[in-house]
Amino acid sequence: QRVTCENPSKFTFVGTGTYIVGDENVAIIDPGPTEPAHVDALVQAIDGRNVTHVLITHTHGDHSPAAALLKNHIDAPTYGFGPHPLDRPDPDAPTTPEDESGFGFDPIEEDEDADDKANNGEEDEDEGYKSDHAHDWDFVPDVALAHGDLVQGDGFSFEALHTPGHISNHLCFALREENALFSGDHVMGWSTTIIPPPDGNLNSYLDSLRLLIPRNESVFYPTHGAPITDPSELVPALVGHRQARTDQILACLADGIDTIKEMVLRMYTHVPAQLYPAAGASVMSHLVALHEVGTIECSDDSPKPRSTYTLT
Repeated sequence: QRVTCENPSKFTFVGTGTYIVGDENVAIIDPGPTEPAHVDALVQAIDGRNVTHVLITHTHGDHSPAAALLKNHIDAPTYGFGPHPLDRPDPDAPTTPEDESGFGFDPIEEDEDADDKANNGEEDEDEGYKSDHAHDWDFVPDVALAHGDLVQGDGFSFEALHTPGHISNHLCFALREENALFSGDHVMGWSTTIIPPPDGNLNSYLDSLRLLIPRNESVFYPTHGAPITDPSELVPALVGHRQARTDQILACLADGIDTIKEMVLRMYTHVPAQLYPAAGASVMSHLVALHEVGTIECSDDSPKPRSTYTLT
């Protein structure tokens, strides 16, 4: 059973999908954001059944925070890889122009329709990417899971698969009884996955995708988007998509385009300007990955008008 939170955006699709698995004794997967209405809908959907497990794929703000609110209604332990991997930022720390602009982009200045959207009361979607709800700093699982651990309940058993990349504490849960995988944000049913630095890591993400290729799950249930009924075709295609992006970046460097902003403007002509910060994060993750394997070198000499990446 799936209960979808009413938190649609360009980053959540129609909203966070919370799953209820089981019969009389059930598990909940990804309770969602701190939206009381969603928690009320979950409680109503449970309809008196006994919740024995609350499984968390990862600690982004649209997945795990409602676990704390659910504690007011149910007495079930939470299961996850671990607490949020990053430290809570100091609210009094000064910010730099780069911190504010999102990889060099001001979405209001870049978006020609920004004034019209503001007049129509539409929310700046970039805030969904940079808001305080982007991280669940407070979540700590009652039961910490490692790769390969088995979570067993009444009529269901989940194998925990550690799938870092989107975030280092990401887990997928393989439901053995149904040959199904709850893929969280690792593989989504509507879009490719954002790999946001500093904790998102593209090389880890690719390794995590390759982990799924030899497995035999016939259906994936992502937290966002429809069920994936062709995972054996989609997962290799996602690996290929990332290689194509890497090839685009190497082509940019070969042509002397060596800043993230310039790369985004060349590579993402099909997306609205308000998604440029997310695109910039993706380009950043590819550059970091290339640097990790020694394909490029990065100069951080100061002062310098812009970063320079050199092919090696």
